[in-house]
Amino acid sequence: MTAQTATQPLNRQTYQAGDPAPIRIVHIGLGAFHRAHQAWYTHKADANHEWGIASFTGRSPQAAETLEAQNGLYTLVERAEDADSFEVIESISAAYDGGNIERLAELLSQPTTAIVTLTVTEAAYNLGSDGQLDLTAESVAADAALLSQWWNASAALIGSSGSGRRGVPSTAAARLLTGLDARRRAEAGPIAVVSCDNLSANGTAARNAVRGLASSIAPELADWIDAKVSFVDTSIDRITPRTTDEDIAGVAAATGFADRSPVVTEPFHNWVLCGDFPAGRPAWEHAGAVFVDRIEHFERRKLWLLNGAHSLLAYAGQLRGSDTVAQALRDPACAGWMEEFWNEATEHLIEPELKVDEYRAALLARFGNSRIAHMLAQIAIDGSSKLRMRAVPVIRAERAAGRPGQAAARLIAAWIDYLTKASSDGAGVRDTEAERIMPLLALDGREQTAALVALLDPDFAAEDGIVEMVHTLRGSFQDQ
Repeated sequence: MTAQTATQPLNRQTYQAGDPAPIRIVHIGLGAFHRAHQAWYTHKADANHEWGIASFTGRSPQAAETLEAQNGLYTLVERAEDADSFEVIESISAAYDGGNIERLAELLSQPTTAIVTLTVTEAAYNLGSDGQLDLTAESVAADAALLSQWWNASAALIGSSGSGRRGVPSTAAARLLTGLDARRRAEAGPIAVVSCDNLSANGTAARNAVRGLASSIAPELADWIDAKVSFVDTSIDRITPRTTDEDIAGVAAATGFADRSPVVTEPFHNWVLCGDFPAGRPAWEHAGAVFVDRIEHFERRKLWLLNGAHSLLAYAGQLRGSDTVAQALRDPACAGWMEEFWNEATEHLIEPELKVDEYRAALLARFGNSRIAHMLAQIAIDGSSKLRMRAVPVIRAERAAGRPGQAAARLIAAWIDYLTKASSDGAGVRDTEAERIMPLLALDGREQTAALVALLDPDFAAEDGIVEMVHTLRGSFQDQ
């Protein structure tokens, strides 16, 4: 990108980007990670300008409004330890408010739309501890009632213009289901749904959420999903902190463009995919994506070594006064606990293609990049859903091998101490299960520990010695 002599708005005219690519991918969950990852891969892989993305927000329409004013363009800032590089990404052809389900349905009813990608966070799948959709969750129950009302009125979830419909579903599964029903009625053919959230077997998670909701409304919806929708598993990796006002000013100074929605990320990127794309896909492998026949071990490597370490540093680090990942890593106690956790997890990452030693070394360098201000408070959000995948499986694997799993149990102990401190400080609990968590924080001692471990997984909490091990580790994070 060539720096300009005067700051000007960033859009397709000022940047001379040309017309947007035709929309063939729909994304739900427009945010910084989507733009640093899937949109970046598509931009890099789509040399012929054939795969445009229509991105829908998850909650607030603001991100779509800002990006649409720039015709979908934004600056990606790769922040290395020694310098920044800048690149304008052109793959997003349109951005929409996530509540615009009429437009979502219209796009998914087109045969040319081949893929739906998702970045909606782990908690937004609304799955229970059994991995199935929790139909008793308030938001899910409300959406199920709304969609059932629509279906009972006309055997359809939404018309092409949404006429006669009142209300808007709030969950990602319900919004996606309205679009898939439009595709079913249009006979537009098969489609791939690609989850890009930090969940083990995230494709299965997406399927369970969408199909579970469909089954509660009409069997024919679920049958069509079984026949026509492929759910692709992925492992995704690129650290993407929040963009600051200083970042926005820095982009303007470096490029000459007044970009109101840049994204800051690290140079490292990784995307592993497993599944079918019945309507085609971009050649993402040209940008470095890897397609495999078996993905579970790649998922475990990412969830345990990167995400699990992030959660440990988030809770223990904040208890010890750190604000960012890089700061926590400089704390010898936090760094030592992280290495102990890694050592336990590594015992169960034995496949040679994982190259675990290289991966761990790369993580140390990435975590230590002090120019990436990855805030621990941001990582700490929604711990209840995250620890079910990042800590509990490692403890179970260690116990199956005849070892206690203490290093992974420390992650749960740090989470509980963090929640207790946040509550006592009046900071509240930032978790989708906060209504369940808050009453448990009023309990004392071992009773509190047992209740919070049981919230993660009742069967896990009932295993011999689990609660006692976690409780023994509590209160140790400010002692060293």
